[in-house]
Parts: sequence; structure tokens; C-alpha cells
Amino acid sequence: MSIDFILRLIGMVVFAVLGVIWGTSLGETANLNPTPQTFSVEQYAFTIGLVGALFGLILTPMITTRPVRALRTLLTHISAQSLFSAIMGLIVGLIIAALAAFPLSRLPDPFGNILPFVGVLVFGYIGVSVFMMRQADLFHTWKTLSGRGGAPDATTESPKSIAETRTILLDTSVIIDGRIADIAHTGFLPGSLLIPRFVLNELQYIADSPDNLRRQRGRRGLEVLSQLQKEPNIPVQISDIDVEGVREVDDKLVILARQLRCPILTNDYNLNRVAGLQGVSVLNVNDLANAVKSVLLPGEVLNVRIMQEGREAGQGIGYMDDGTMVVVENGREYMNMETVVVVTKVLQTAAGRMIFARPEDRSE
Repeated sequence: MSIDFILRLIGMVVFAVLGVIWGTSLGETANLNPTPQTFSVEQYAFTIGLVGALFGLILTPMITTRPVRALRTLLTHISAQSLFSAIMGLIVGLIIAALAAFPLSRLPDPFGNILPFVGVLVFGYIGVSVFMMRQADLFHTWKTLSGRGGAPDATTESPKSIAETRTILLDTSVIIDGRIADIAHTGFLPGSLLIPRFVLNELQYIADSPDNLRRQRGRRGLEVLSQLQKEPNIPVQISDIDVEGVREVDDKLVILARQLRCPILTNDYNLNRVAGLQGVSVLNVNDLANAVKSVLLPGEVLNVRIMQEGREAGQGIGYMDDGTMVVVENGREYMNMETVVVVTKVLQTAAGRMIFARPEDRSE
């Protein structure tokens, strides 16, 4: 039996009793000077009591459970820093209102009775607003005064203190991809990794898929998560925080990132574009992979193994250690051979960087 149903029954009884009391009072008033069309006291009590029972049955959740759920949802979506700032602002505002209440109460009526209450509302609102708007400055000042802020010192700052300053949301795609574990191990990813429960649920759903390939990808993602949790340099946190009213995981991530003011780590092109349009910063693993690839200029020499034929006649295809494709002109005759080639052109595409070259002995 749900709490809504129980509260509906309680509300029905309470409002029915109130309706009977009110109906009895109205019936007694109406029957002081009765007419042939006047209802009896019992009829008034029964009719208004029935209306009260119906009112309680329908509207009780709207004044009990639904406001509580709405408040709970709001508190879930607000970050801990914002919530703490709002509470501190409210306390400071109420203290100022209490100090101002005594002189205001000395004013002549009606100002002495009204202005203290108005001061509570005004100073409370101002306190919450100021502390919410300047929460970042306040927390920075607090860290500075407590000895944890100021300029970073490379000799004293620990990985844990760096991780505490930043939160990064993880998308399902980047967990399945697997490269995040290697990136985290190198230490080039400062911050704590936050994995919402709905991302973990989607990953588990993929791991239980009847499709063999999807099932393997999901299980690899779970293994990557297990590996990340064992990484000492970066804390990994799985949170039950959720976004109600939204079903798509990507939409939930974007909304959550905006609320927490943190970036999303992904390699999903569509999520990257959607998040960027909504002002959410994105850390794209593919962009990172392209950025760290070797930069070659025309005329440079490299050693590459021709592994397959190209699309054009005589072309050969090889790959560098970082996965960059090398298209070798007249390289088909060097198939399955280590060949020294000279770079002729470097082309940057949406899929990555492509290098065009020709064998060194034919470069002239």
C-alpha cells in the first residue's frame, strides 16, 4: 500500500469530519428562520461532509507528498556547495534581521508591528542571494584562510587536493571505449570522476544485451570501471543523483552537468555537439587522441610497414604506432615490408589525421 493512498484515506476522513462540522454549523444557522425549501441540519452535514471527503481524497497528495517530493528533487539537483551557501546566507540574513528588529519595533504603529516581519523577509532573501552569487569567492576565501588555498605549490600539493577541486561526469561511451583507464593512470586527468547511477544502469543493460558484440562492450566497460576504482590517483564516485522528468541518458548528463557546473567526459560526437550548444564544457577523448599524435611536416622521413592496398592504383596503406594512417604512393609493391617513406602531405580530417607519403628511393 503506497503512502499516497494512505494519505488520501487520512485526508478523506479529516476533510469529511471538517465538512460535517461546518455543515452542521451552516445547517443550524440556516434553520433559525426555516422555510419549506430549507435543508435540515443533517442534510447540510451530510452534503458538505461528502464534498469534504471528495476534496480530501483528490487534493490531499497535492498538499502533502507532492510538495515534499518537489522539495526533495530540488535539493537533489542542487550541488552541496550551493546548498551550503544558501543555508549560510539565510542564517546571516536572519541574524541581521534579528539585530534590526529591536529598533524597528520601537517605531510607532503600524510600522513597529509590520517592519520587523518585513525585515526578516528582506534580509533573509538578500543573504541567500548574495551568498549564492558569490559562493565561489567565499569558498576560495575559506580555503585560503584554512591553509588549503592560495597559489598551488608543486612540492606540497597532493593528487587528492587537486581532485577535490574538480568533478568530471563520465558518459557511457567513454567507459566502454576503455582508454579512460590509461588516461587516468598517466595522471593527465585531474579531478574526481562522477558516475551517475543511470549511466551504470545503462552500462549493465548493455552488458546483459543478447547481442554478442554489445554484451562484450558492456562487460569491458564494467571491467574498466573496476580498474578505475583501483586507481589511487583519481577518486571514482558512483552517485544516486538523478534527473527526473527526462528519460534519455545524454539529456540527463547535460542537465546534470549544468547543475553541477562540471564537464562531461565522452567520445560521443552527438553528445559533444548538444552539450556545447547548451554551454556545457566537454572533454572529448577522441580530440585528446588526435592532439597527442605525432606532428609531421612534408619532407620528414619515417619508417612504416605497408599492411594493405589503398583505393587508388598502386597505393599502399600503413599505420604509425599511434594509429595514424599513412597512405604511401606506389607502396603496393612494398606490401608486408618495413619501408622508409618521405612525407608529402598531411591532411587533417574529421576522422583524424592522414599522412600521404612516397617511398624514399622514389621521392626525387
